[in-house]
Amino acid sequence: MERKLRTVIIGGSSGMGLAAAQKLYSLGHEIVIASRSKDKLEKAAKMIGKAESHILDVTKEKEMIQFFNSVGPFDHLVTSAANFVMGPFLKMPLDEAKQFFDSKFWGQYLAAKHGAPHIRKGGSITFFCGVAGQKPFMHFSTGSAINAAIEGLTRALALELSPLRVNAISPGTVVTPVWDVVPEQARLTEFEETAKKLPAKRVGQPEDIAQAAVYLIQCGYATGSIVYVDGGGRII
Repeated sequence: MERKLRTVIIGGSSGMGLAAAQKLYSLGHEIVIASRSKDKLEKAAKMIGKAESHILDVTKEKEMIQFFNSVGPFDHLVTSAANFVMGPFLKMPLDEAKQFFDSKFWGQYLAAKHGAPHIRKGGSITFFCGVAGQKPFMHFSTGSAINAAIEGLTRALALELSPLRVNAISPGTVVTPVWDVVPEQARLTEFEETAKKLPAKRVGQPEDIAQAAVYLIQCGYATGSIVYVDGGGRII
């Protein structure tokens, strides 16, 4: 009997990570999800169908080491967990900018560092960056820097960790719970106005990103790649 692929998704309890977990489970993968929220993990496991879940703070290296030691050998790693901070460059407190880096850049860096030794032959790492790394926008200078840094890390690790494959997904505007902090009417208006500008004429859904994750996991010839799933946001 052929062994099932085992995929670890950090940030798999909501949004794009959850959609990727659901899609991969439907394709026969054993799923391991991790995030900071026990409640979200329990709900996500039910939504996926079946999943092993772990509470994990990606900013704490000791927790990351313990997590991968407890998970053991696996085939693919997807890292989508991150905080989100916006604000004018001259006014944003340095601590907030550092926390954003700790979550999105250093969190993924640590996941790769401590996860890679546990990945079986033929496996892969899929990072998450974002369209702002290629097309900056107002009041998101920290996010632009982080996303560009992740693109650079992806290409560097594709060389250094070879033959382990390392890629990244760069989403544009996607309807996920990260937008819940914005009042509903303002949120819907933002999505509508963004959709009008995009060549795709719509904003993204988590399922769009899940399809990109499946491609990068399944395509054994893809490494050092940044897959842009942004509705054409980079070219407007």
